Amino acid sequence: MVVRLPRVKLLLLDGHSLAYRAFFALPVENFSTSTGQNTNAVYGFTSMLINVLRDEAPTHVCVAFDVSRQTFRLEEYSEYKAGRSKTPTEFSGQLPLLREVLDALRIRHVGVEGFEADDVIATLTRQATEAGAEVVVCTGDRDAFQLVTEKVTLLYPVRGVSEVWRMDPAAVEEKYLVPPNRYSDLAALVGESSDNLPGVPGVGPKTAAKWLGQYGDLTGVVAHADEIKGKAGENLREHLDGVLRNRRLNRLVDDLELPLAVPDLERQSWDREEVHRVFDGLEFRVLRDRLFQTFDVESDEVEGGFELDGEVFTADDLTVRFGDGGVGRTVPHGVVVSGHYRAGEGDAEALALAGEDGATASLDLTALTAEQEQVLAGWLADPDAPKVLHDVKPQLQALRARGLALNGVTSDTALAAYLVRPDQRSYDLEDLVVRHLGRELTAEGDSTSDQGAQGTLSFETDDDTAERDAMVRARAVLELSAVLAEKVEETGGTELLADLELPLVDILAEMERTGIAVDEDALTALEADFAGKMRQAQQDAYDAIGREDVNLGSPKQLQEVLFDQLGMPKTKRTKTGYTTDADALADLFTKTEHPFLEALLRHRDTSRLRVTVEGLIKSVAPDRRIHTTYLQTIAATGRLSSTDPNLQNVPIRTEEGRRIREVFVVGEGFESLMSADYSQIEMRIMAHLSGDEGLIEAFRTGEDLHRFVGARVFGVEPSDVTLEMRSKVKAMSYGLAYGLSAFGLSKQLTISTGEAQGLMDEYFARFGGVRDYLREVVVEARATGYTATMLGRRRYLPDLLSDNRQRREGAERMALNAPIQGSAADIIKLAMKGVDAALTAEGAKSRMLLQVHDELVLEVAPGEREDVEALVRREMGSALDLGDVPLDVSVGVGRSWHDAAH
Repeated sequence: MVVRLPRVKLLLLDGHSLAYRAFFALPVENFSTSTGQNTNAVYGFTSMLINVLRDEAPTHVCVAFDVSRQTFRLEEYSEYKAGRSKTPTEFSGQLPLLREVLDALRIRHVGVEGFEADDVIATLTRQATEAGAEVVVCTGDRDAFQLVTEKVTLLYPVRGVSEVWRMDPAAVEEKYLVPPNRYSDLAALVGESSDNLPGVPGVGPKTAAKWLGQYGDLTGVVAHADEIKGKAGENLREHLDGVLRNRRLNRLVDDLELPLAVPDLERQSWDREEVHRVFDGLEFRVLRDRLFQTFDVESDEVEGGFELDGEVFTADDLTVRFGDGGVGRTVPHGVVVSGHYRAGEGDAEALALAGEDGATASLDLTALTAEQEQVLAGWLADPDAPKVLHDVKPQLQALRARGLALNGVTSDTALAAYLVRPDQRSYDLEDLVVRHLGRELTAEGDSTSDQGAQGTLSFETDDDTAERDAMVRARAVLELSAVLAEKVEETGGTELLADLELPLVDILAEMERTGIAVDEDALTALEADFAGKMRQAQQDAYDAIGREDVNLGSPKQLQEVLFDQLGMPKTKRTKTGYTTDADALADLFTKTEHPFLEALLRHRDTSRLRVTVEGLIKSVAPDRRIHTTYLQTIAATGRLSSTDPNLQNVPIRTEEGRRIREVFVVGEGFESLMSADYSQIEMRIMAHLSGDEGLIEAFRTGEDLHRFVGARVFGVEPSDVTLEMRSKVKAMSYGLAYGLSAFGLSKQLTISTGEAQGLMDEYFARFGGVRDYLREVVVEARATGYTATMLGRRRYLPDLLSDNRQRREGAERMALNAPIQGSAADIIKLAMKGVDAALTAEGAKSRMLLQVHDELVLEVAPGEREDVEALVRREMGSALDLGDVPLDVSVGVGRSWHDAAH
């Protein structure tokens, strides 16, 4: 008995076919995670899936997969699909990831051994249409055209997965001259090259369609084969067996026994937490944002919004609530500051509050009386009045710009969430509320009231809506902070949050407000110089090939010059030809030393530098200083990130980079810039954590580390260690801390893999403590699921247990790197905290301006140089005890950042 399905629209997708198209449509080299996992196929498929779900709005969805190449079709015809090249390993490794995405979106997927995805689709299509449902099939396999009916529409990709043909019966007949139910007959006659099914020689779609129109179907054509005249008829008769075989193989099977039926395919609410986990792992931040923006789908765990049903107070009640002895001085409050602040400009405009006792308010800061502002300012500045905020730094800056101090912050929910899950790609409040509270960031009901002295607050206008939304956020932040406090405790991060990350917020806010002075004339001249060098490099490139009709930024045109005109060795093959990325071009230049490549690489370098300088010019504020923004929740290792502009990526070891640093100068009223950084901090941490006596001895005696290590690895006296030996050992020492393999070391040093492996073996033979530590850290991380820094900052690595080799090896590299780089990040943060406190305690006017990796840049006031240098050396050198390994601090002073180098 057929069960009728009311108002069902079923979307069926061929997962393998569409992912394979996506793989070749998106360059594999442009889509990979930080661990090296390729993601172009799963990215392209997921992007297309979002579009199709949006455009088709199906009620039911299923994705079908091929289980293996061994099918009944291959058993009948051993040459079936034989012409296809071997599936790239970069593609195969992405299919499990694709299934993870579908599971997170709660979309069912299925495959049947011995059959193809299209057979699964055909079976579900028949079941659905018999029950009266509408069906949309999305596949890149033309055999599916035979499924098209008035109830079945086919979406056929024609340009990667970004453009599709919408094929109904009329569209199929217009293109192939036969109705869909005769398409398989036509394909049997014409053949299908992608399946390696040869057709009748000399018979194309028009001839085949004419025969089918004349004789009704393939059976009729075969029955009248003797009547068909000419060479085409002769060829038909000679190839009848092949035609009939083609028909058996291209006919889709629609009666499979499946582990599910159409009613099981109803669209489900997402597992939003799983969506975050999977998309974080794939580093699909933009794609996830698009997903959430496109669909307003609640998770099953989401209960609703927030009720604003407690006491509502206004500005007139500030004295009562926050005056001496008022409840606001003991009850924690969630705080949301509305306004803007950027590069030293802007201020706070409004303040929303939510108290633990249920009180709420939205205050217009521009409309407060002097007395009201004084009461509010006293409460905001009170270090004993507990407050929680989300992403506190910009709100702190906005309040400061209005002359309001902010103290007593007990939690920042963004920082707390970061410590709980440092690999997350987003710490948006709305997502965190859903993740950790199972709520939506909305209000329950349209009004909040408390009759009597406090009055009634209703939401009717757009302004009222903004007030309501701000109060909802304040209530959400307050409730979220309590939940996250427990989770931070579980991950051992309570002290890290309270004693390091939160105090750092205030320090970073002050550094951002201060900024660093620049010589604008020198900056403009530098941009002009780089522009001129870029033009010269372009002309040198043209001269080297004798033509000027080439866009040096066009991969396609570069391929024509390099591989056709100049006949250079081919680089790695891509969908669009051969790669012309920086590594490939540098490798080609090493092999050929061709002047065109030299000029091209020089053009790219100067172009990049010019863009950097142009960005700096645009970032100069009216105070003639550049104010970068520091982010604490970007790097999973704990390192700070700099943005708008990014001052951490200004080159340091090149002449051009040094020229850029020359434009950063001491500001008016100050004497000089001071640069202080740690020497070989990561290797010192490695020595401490591994306990290797050899490394510890090198640091304890003050010898040149890499010369010391080189002497032992190569078995020579330190004085006999050549620059080449030292360079090799240095690359390997740092590489080991980042999980560098013998293959990676060979590429870095341009030596054979065997030589690189031998170098590593010699290293480990002399420094067994390092070898043992590197082994143990991965074993321990695999057992616990995470790594930890010396301060207990955790990084969870679930992929250590992955059955995907690429993901597992990437996680192993992270396990090696995270404790060392994370500890280095913690140490520089401790140093910043110590230096700031010491400057304040000593009443110094000197101030910190920048933190760049392991370096601090300060602006030194007149007469304070010696005291500040001693202070900086003391605080940085004692930031964290590394036992027998001293923390060595280098200090330099000068007019510019470059002059202060040391």
